[in-house]
Amino acid sequence: MAKGKEIRITVILECTTCVRKDVNKASKGISRYITQKNRHNTPNRLELRKFCPYCYKHTIHGEITK
Repeated sequence: MAKGKEIRITVILECTTCVRKDVNKASKGISRYITQKNRHNTPNRLELRKFCPYCYKHTIHGEITK
């Protein structure tokens, strides 16, 4: 009854603008969110617009590898 692989997996989303800026002196870190995605419905990397407390605006957060 159990499947070989889990359908829903946990993913980490990271702010793309903070990473591109290479965490300049004004920024204190990189914004990260933890969420889940369905492997069958979204096989590609997940990208969502989330609020970044270091950029003080809504930016695109992309999926990173663990």
